[in-house]
Amino acid sequence: MRTRRWLPYALFAPAALWLLLFFVVPFYSLLANSLFDPTGDNLTGYDVTFHFGNFTHVLSKYGPHIWRSFWWATISTALCLVLGYVLAYTIAFKAGRWKNIVLVLVVAPFFTSFLIRTAAWKLILADHGWLVQTLQSLHVISSDGRLLATPVAAIAGLTYNFLPFAILPLYTSIEKLDRGLLEAAGDLYASPAKTFLRVTLPLTMPGIVGATLLTFIPSVGDYINAQLLGGTTDRVVGQDIESLFTTTGDYASAGALSVILLVVILVMTMFYVRKAGTEELL
Repeated sequence: MRTRRWLPYALFAPAALWLLLFFVVPFYSLLANSLFDPTGDNLTGYDVTFHFGNFTHVLSKYGPHIWRSFWWATISTALCLVLGYVLAYTIAFKAGRWKNIVLVLVVAPFFTSFLIRTAAWKLILADHGWLVQTLQSLHVISSDGRLLATPVAAIAGLTYNFLPFAILPLYTSIEKLDRGLLEAAGDLYASPAKTFLRVTLPLTMPGIVGATLLTFIPSVGDYINAQLLGGTTDRVVGQDIESLFTTTGDYASAGALSVILLVVILVMTMFYVRKAGTEELL
């Protein structure tokens, strides 16, 4: 009986230790960094003095970059949801015996480095590439227009890189649909559009929420796409955090910026999940 009583705790111990070492301890260090007083007269210059002025400083200086990060992440997440839902629906209902092969193709990009996949888009969006020349010939963009080093390129990179994270949970949710409910809606003279809005969409809401979280959260903090595909003036918060930590050495501002980003994402996630009516995902 004693063994059975302690067995669940023993099984949970490795995961708890992992979270303690690689989440709780780093987060405490990050929080301590955000409360440093970089102008203090202490010997190290990095004592925790609860200097909350770091937060107001980074908000006033990097506020537009924070907004740009969330805006780009919102657009790319919306694109991932639309494209991912269509593809996941097609795989679940139309792929037939090719279903497994198509799913392998969906996850195939993960076998290549994230950095390499993003750099490949520089060739696709190059000024003298086939895509730009085609759009110029169709007068979609001007003769001297470009795609590379623009917000469009950065958002396209975000959408491409995180699209598989949207497809997989959407496919899982759609695959579990009871086809009898869809047939029943049709027997009750519901149009295909009404069946989708009243039956399919609500029943696949857990997959939509999961896809949203898996794409939006990493998109907000990503800076590789902005660094390689975006313009030099369109900086995002991830670039600021990276440069503050590695180049400038301003650990107080970097920590404060990271904590703000983490808190805002956490609050938005809680609000979104509860509004979507899927609190059991938390």
